[in-house]
Amino acid sequence: MDKNLSNLLKWGIENTKPQGATAQGAAAATNDTDGAAAAAPTGSNLNPELLAALFGGPSEAELMKAAMELITDTSDPTITLDDRLMAFDNFEQLIESLDNANNLETLSLWPPLLDLLQHEEQDLRRMAAWCVGTAVQNNQKTQERLLARGGLPRLVHLATHDDEHEAVRRKAIYALSSAVRNYQPAMDVAAEELKKKGHEGLVDKVDASDMDAVDQIMNGLKAKAAAGGKGSA
Repeated sequence: MDKNLSNLLKWGIENTKPQGATAQGAAAATNDTDGAAAAAPTGSNLNPELLAALFGGPSEAELMKAAMELITDTSDPTITLDDRLMAFDNFEQLIESLDNANNLETLSLWPPLLDLLQHEEQDLRRMAAWCVGTAVQNNQKTQERLLARGGLPRLVHLATHDDEHEAVRRKAIYALSSAVRNYQPAMDVAAEELKKKGHEGLVDKVDASDMDAVDQIMNGLKAKAAAGGKGSA
């Protein structure tokens, strides 16, 4: 990925005010090109090429790629967990757009996103599950890609693992709920995975279009998460 774009994302994260954060993080800086130069802090590493990228307005696809690269970068010791979480928040809000969610496959972002479900840092697992849930909600195209990419077993594991933190389990349940509604192939796989984990009492042959039946499964998983999950601290 272009180094300037990566630096642009980092600059956007570093200069995002908690009260004034926009839905697309660094992308917000492109909304006011007249004030962009003035907004750069003294000593900023915004070189002319980077400013050109800022003025030109990187596409949302580029911002998605930049966010994922920052989240998964293990070579830069200056990237903090807060930086990664801010990038993840930007990523999640970008994929609220149906077009951007569908673009996950084209941009080859499904593999790194699903790998993050197994990250050693609980907050990154939580954010990964949240993003999966956002991407597949009311979207059969992305539901199909999640299934094809083998994401359902990973979500079931997060949702049911007793040693997992409750906050992570709840986001995994949200993702599962979004993944199976009105999409029978995903519902069938999730049901089989839940049975393997010893949750036969929650699932039988469930019609994915029966919202009450799906709610009953998800509510049962939430109750087990509250009872058995670790605290979110």
